[in-house]
Amino acid sequence: MQKQLLESLFNPKGPFEGNELQNISCIQDGSKNKAWKLDLSDGRKFFAKTGDKHMLQAESKSLKKLSSWADHSLIIVPKPYLVQEISGTSLLLTPWLDLTGGDQILLGRGLALIHKKSAEQSPGNFGWDSDGYIGLGPQPGGWIKDWGECFVQLRLIPQMKIATKWGLEIRDFESLLIDLVDFLNQHSPSPSLVHGDLWSGNASVLLDGRGALIDPASWWADREVDIAMSKLFGGFSKSFYEGYEEIWPLKPKAHERVEIYNLYHLLNHANIFGGSYQKQSISSLERIKRQVSYEKDKKELA
Repeated sequence: MQKQLLESLFNPKGPFEGNELQNISCIQDGSKNKAWKLDLSDGRKFFAKTGDKHMLQAESKSLKKLSSWADHSLIIVPKPYLVQEISGTSLLLTPWLDLTGGDQILLGRGLALIHKKSAEQSPGNFGWDSDGYIGLGPQPGGWIKDWGECFVQLRLIPQMKIATKWGLEIRDFESLLIDLVDFLNQHSPSPSLVHGDLWSGNASVLLDGRGALIDPASWWADREVDIAMSKLFGGFSKSFYEGYEEIWPLKPKAHERVEIYNLYHLLNHANIFGGSYQKQSISSLERIKRQVSYEKDKKELA
């Protein structure tokens, strides 16, 4: 069935008519998404993924946005050819990228330029114009001018509401959520277009040394959310951060916001996968609560 779906793109009435599909290689056979490498008779290669229509549409939108801000001499974001529903199945088609584990300095520079260039022409508000997804979890849309309010209202609270199903008590952290708004506003970030799901599986290096970004969950945010997530699961080299700092250095106290921004992803993982992520989320909330309370007391005594 899946092979027939892919072959239908290259029939006489399909969007790539005139090219023969010579080879189909399955590279991912998950329960939610399946993915293939497609080789055409004219030498071109494509990446194809099937899955939920709305998720693929959200991913396609993010890819297009990131690609439009990318300096392609430094970093590649594969611009989607199509999202198409065929025989009840939805498919996303993008160019194939030949990836390697090379030096990440251009990846860092390229990401910094996306952040910097987009911030210079940002919409002026934080958020996104439609609902999307963070992995398999929901990522609500909406626009809020105040950064702290945006992160708390559109990112933390929706995840925390889901987390009540496994035992998280929001009332235990109500004062923290109020204080976080002010704490996050103190460094006055500008809205940047961010990847939004920047773990090592979604970033790599091409054979020619340029960086590559895939599977984004983009929105307009404090650029530090991308750098924070890059540290959550590891996999990014020293040269990645050096390359980033060459283009747009982070503020001196950026490290103080890393755990706060990564709480969003911990909660999302806890809500999807359960297990140890739930305990990690509670522990992180408690640490952040102490951190923000300390900073608040220090500010009041100053």
